[in-house]
Amino acid sequence: MHIEKDKTNGSSEMAAKLPRGFVSLESIPFRWFLVGHLSFFLAMQGLVLVRSLLAWDLTKSEMSLAYINLSVAVPMVIGSLIGGAVTDRMERKKLVIIGQTVILGCESLILTLILLDQIAFWHMMVTAFMVGCAFPFVMPARMAIVYDVVGRQHLANALALSAGANNLARVLGPAVSGIMIHFFSLKGAYIMSIALYVVASLCMMRLPACHPTRHDDKSLFSDMLYGFRYVTGHRPIFLCLIFGMFPMLIVMPVQNLLVVFTDEVWHTGESGLGLMMTIMGIGGVIGALWVARMPHNARRSNLMITTTLAFAVFLGVFSLTPSFAFALVPLLIANIFGNASQTLNNTILQLLVADNIRGRMSSFIMLTFGLTPLGVLPIAFLAERIGAPIAVFMACLVLVLIVSGFYFFSPTLRHLDEQAKEAPHTHPPTR
Repeated sequence: MHIEKDKTNGSSEMAAKLPRGFVSLESIPFRWFLVGHLSFFLAMQGLVLVRSLLAWDLTKSEMSLAYINLSVAVPMVIGSLIGGAVTDRMERKKLVIIGQTVILGCESLILTLILLDQIAFWHMMVTAFMVGCAFPFVMPARMAIVYDVVGRQHLANALALSAGANNLARVLGPAVSGIMIHFFSLKGAYIMSIALYVVASLCMMRLPACHPTRHDDKSLFSDMLYGFRYVTGHRPIFLCLIFGMFPMLIVMPVQNLLVVFTDEVWHTGESGLGLMMTIMGIGGVIGALWVARMPHNARRSNLMITTTLAFAVFLGVFSLTPSFAFALVPLLIANIFGNASQTLNNTILQLLVADNIRGRMSSFIMLTFGLTPLGVLPIAFLAERIGAPIAVFMACLVLVLIVSGFYFFSPTLRHLDEQAKEAPHTHPPTR
């Protein structure tokens, strides 16, 4: 990987002053990346609340929440391997900017329809599909850029800070969108999100160009096939990827049913939904900072298993808690462990993989994120028939059984840290 140099002075002196949890901020390009990353996810997370309210108001159906998420998931899953292969062929900064422009266009279209008072649920479905087409190119490139600007040594810290930005956005995005809706209606919320998407693209332009180093003329299809063979042919990588897939498929979709809990279980309305999303975001920030403070030689594999198990247990407790106020406590704890588990899984995968396959590896990670909207369909189906609390509890129970099975029957998964130390990698990038 060739990355154009961004000369800085005194980075080592700055690194000596930075707390361990923020050491990756010694890289000036990473600071620009993090600001843009936060802006991008502030816009995206703010629109999660807006879309949920809009879809529910238009249809009053739990399945509508599943359908709109399915519209994102299908192109995301289908396009993930293509996006990863393109990431390993194309200049990554440019790829991110192009993808973010597509997303910006989709949200601008929704704003236009709202202004014209012509918005319909099928409009949301179509634009969600377009956003789903852009994500397989934006997200793998973003994840690969993190390694490009900080190198292998600070990768775990940088990924944790990026995850912390995601969860800070989960707190601030819905909160700010709620304020904008209160004072300026949905139009204000969409205008704010569009402005944040513009900021994200401007910050990305400040990064040095990242050019993949290629020594062959293989076709795009050959690159995709090689990525698949690489993942399936390396048992530690394959097991870690499969392990991280289960929470995304089984339990993470629960967040899309929060509107059902607030409307039909606790009757707290929009304010209750906003508060729960805030609590989830706070938990995620705490979990990310916890991982960021871990030393470089931390035993991440066992922590990944333990935090995933704790995530399922506390989310199960949340689902059966009859009081809204008391339910916020296990929800907070569950999201601390859930975000820590996800960040640890992503970090281990990035440490295991060689740099020439990093974009395609990131696309497989993106594929697991694409499974989250797919998982909404069965849990929404169950929620309509047996109620959301029991459906969520059953999903958590299934995850507990799966994690326990991995722990007792997969010594390879328990010893991923040793594999990561021996993993091949190219020279670290110049900061």
